[in-house]
Amino acid sequence: MKKLLQAATLACLFWLAGCATSTAPSATAPQASSSTNSAHTPQYPAGPLAPITAAQAAAMGVAMMSPPADLWERIRRGYAMPDLDGDLVRDREQWYASRPDYIQRMTERSSKYLFHIVEELELRGMPTELALLPYIESAFNPQAVSSAKAAGMWQFMPATGNDFQLRQNIFRDDRRDVLASTRAALDYLQRLHNQFGNWHLALAAYNWGEGNVARAIARNQKAGLGITYAELSMPAETRLYVPKLQAVKNIVAHPELFHAELPPIENHPYFQAVDIARDIDVELAARLADVDLEDFKALNPSAHRPVILAAGTPQILLPWDNAQVFRRNFEAYTEGQYASWTAWTAPATMNVAAVAQRVGMREADLRSINGIPPRMLIKAGSTLIVPRSAKMQDDVDDHVADHAQLSLTPEIVTRRTTVKAGKRDTVASIARRYKLNPASVADWNNVKPGAAFKAGQQVVVYLPVKVHAPVARGAAKSLKAAAIKPVSAGKGAQR
Repeated sequence: MKKLLQAATLACLFWLAGCATSTAPSATAPQASSSTNSAHTPQYPAGPLAPITAAQAAAMGVAMMSPPADLWERIRRGYAMPDLDGDLVRDREQWYASRPDYIQRMTERSSKYLFHIVEELELRGMPTELALLPYIESAFNPQAVSSAKAAGMWQFMPATGNDFQLRQNIFRDDRRDVLASTRAALDYLQRLHNQFGNWHLALAAYNWGEGNVARAIARNQKAGLGITYAELSMPAETRLYVPKLQAVKNIVAHPELFHAELPPIENHPYFQAVDIARDIDVELAARLADVDLEDFKALNPSAHRPVILAAGTPQILLPWDNAQVFRRNFEAYTEGQYASWTAWTAPATMNVAAVAQRVGMREADLRSINGIPPRMLIKAGSTLIVPRSAKMQDDVDDHVADHAQLSLTPEIVTRRTTVKAGKRDTVASIARRYKLNPASVADWNNVKPGAAFKAGQQVVVYLPVKVHAPVARGAAKSLKAAAIKPVSAGKGAQR
């Protein structure tokens, strides 16, 4: 009896709920007709259906029915910046469209990095067209160096790189690192967007410097003028910066309109990050991964020396299918040490010949591997790359791996010179006048240290000749770096 009572009670509750559902009007849905309140009556919109863009769909949290066919489509779906239009955009579209070979090289080079950048942008909720910015900055060349010393595919200046924890030392330059530089660039762009509240102004600040953009805005406000990107007074390079990005964005959106061919890029990670537990030669790492050396360097461009130090670079990037190959071969390697190079710190200021003798290298080889030009001394505390002995078991520690620098100073070169002695000149007075050792002056002139010279007598001295100004770390690399021409020189940038 008790069970029958419970069943009857439940049936009553369901009947009441059904009545409430069929008679209560919805709080949110519009009623199709005043003549019916049935919950089963179809609901029709008042006007015609209007299509929504991919950006609107993303903003409203609408899920696509299928994943993007390729990475280009994924980028298109995430466009969220306001479009810029005008003659400068048309001009840049024509510039790119008339250079199909250039577009092909750029896009093929970008295929290694784009998936990672798009992933990071989507995780942060940022517009995906920002993934195209390295086309403008460096043509997606992670080794690009501008005339203003901005480096990497995101073109960071040395000081700004330091601000965003991009280490720069003799073993690596994180401004070129794929993961670190992308993280720093997106951090910087987010900060600029928060500061200016506008993506076009944020991009102008990325190119020209946030201080310059802020001052340009202040000048226009003072003059009662507008403060949009188009209304600010800025250098020609910055004026073209956003139109360049808009042009590339338009070509990616509709390549057929520009007779452009975009190489297919899979919507799949190109690389994996693999942990390394020991210092390892670059060439050996590529061989253990079964990867061409140039391809390895393209994924690990921050390693600009022949050895990767595990304490400073605990991960390397490898093509997706080669990561497991590397792990297996690394564990099975028995041919000797993983690294044939290590770090050595100069205990005092020394000439290159003395250092070469101490570390067991030919002087020419020491200069070549460390980029030391002629007639330079190695300053105390400098770190150099030297051969690693077979008995050495310890890897380079983290302090050296993160902070190692090479500082050079001009070698003092002397030239034989004759000077005319004055009245009462002696070996000692000549030595004081030219800041020389009296014993050396006496020896050069075959006289005793206490000797005096006759007035007008020709006295032999060896005086220093300034050959070079002081050179900082990486001086010898500047000539090689200067040969790489980036798309955007970035002369006024703070990156």
